[in-house]
Amino acid sequence: MENLKISVTGKVQGVWYRAKTKEKADELRLSGFVVNQDNGSVYLEVSGEKDIVYDLVKWLQNGSELSMVKKVCIEKNHIFHKDGFVIKR
Repeated sequence: MENLKISVTGKVQGVWYRAKTKEKADELRLSGFVVNQDNGSVYLEVSGEKDIVYDLVKWLQNGSELSMVKKVCIEKNHIFHKDGFVIKR
């Protein structure tokens, strides 16, 4: 299992980035959450099989159709999420 903390910067708020991230995470059957940050970035934590988690990471680099991702920062996380993927407000 892989557990990651991810921060995404660029034009990622107001462009359906969180909703599309949830759709992709649900499609991949990953667990965790995604939330907008006050600085304009999007933060997420994700848990799942390593290869599948990195499939999401690859998707995050482009994101939703309207987003313009500048940077995806990844850190290992010690927290394991197991109850699906949610959007936090």
